[in-house]
Amino acid sequence: MALSLKLNGHTHQVEAEPGTPLLWVIRDELKLTGTKFGCGVASCGACTVHLDGEPVRACQTYIEDVEGAEITTIEGLESKVSQAVQAAWVELDVVQCGYCQSGQIMSAVGLLSENPKPTAEEIDEYMNGNACRCATYQRIRAAILRASDMMEA
Repeated sequence: MALSLKLNGHTHQVEAEPGTPLLWVIRDELKLTGTKFGCGVASCGACTVHLDGEPVRACQTYIEDVEGAEITTIEGLESKVSQAVQAAWVELDVVQCGYCQSGQIMSAVGLLSENPKPTAEEIDEYMNGNACRCATYQRIRAAILRASDMMEA
């Protein structure tokens, strides 16, 4: 099946069978490897991308459901919110192994885009579906709070 995808501001023509997860098209067809495969059942968040500005799990989002939508991967983040999140991640040295971090960042950007001043409890609730095997959750929370402060400046 031929599809036209708008990904990171560019239109791409791709071939994929119905039922193909968006994750595989992003990684295998379009060669953007920042979006990771973690669990395959939308439980870990490593594959998080934005679909029309909302975080979704690319491993359980099917290619036939995204035609005409704006898809953003970690490689395509450009907003003031994403710049603050990425700067806070670096400043607070959040990353340990790094495997989950693109999904964590995509979710954090989603959170701060809809709630620029979240509480620690709101952060924990929103980020609950993102797993970090290195358990950097406290640093992730601190970085989201820091990014929130950076956005005010």
